[in-house]
Amino acid sequence: MRDWLFKTEPDAYSIDDLARDGRTRWDGIRNYQARNRLRDEVNAGDRVLVYHSSCAVPAVVGIATVVGTAEPDPSQFDPESPYYDPRSSPQAPRWVMVTLAYQAHLPTPVTLKQIKTDPVFAELELVHRGRLSIQVVDPHSAALILERGGLQQ
Repeated sequence: MRDWLFKTEPDAYSIDDLARDGRTRWDGIRNYQARNRLRDEVNAGDRVLVYHSSCAVPAVVGIATVVGTAEPDPSQFDPESPYYDPRSSPQAPRWVMVTLAYQAHLPTPVTLKQIKTDPVFAELELVHRGRLSIQVVDPHSAALILERGGLQQ
């Protein structure tokens, strides 16, 4: 099992939406490195730290579990979708998605400011490569974030 951080904008799809839905397709990823991680590294059973970005207080707000393996993202084929890619085809899809299942809200969100100012997290991709939407999180850092967010493992 690996730990990941998946970013989402809460006004587009929040941890509350995931809790309500129970499961969701994590689609619309249009960065090649993030796509490659979804396709080649993210596996069923992996834990995901759900991170709210592009908001007043960016923070890790909850956890989810990856359900299944990567599959073609159907939004790439839909001309009405903001994620439509005219260069992609069902025979040669360019983009993938995974399905996430809700696990829990963090009782206390762990903010980007807290993460960036704590030297224990200095090597996290969130600190160095903040714009990447699918990030690897080492097990120690994931455990500390969950602990600081009020979830005991």
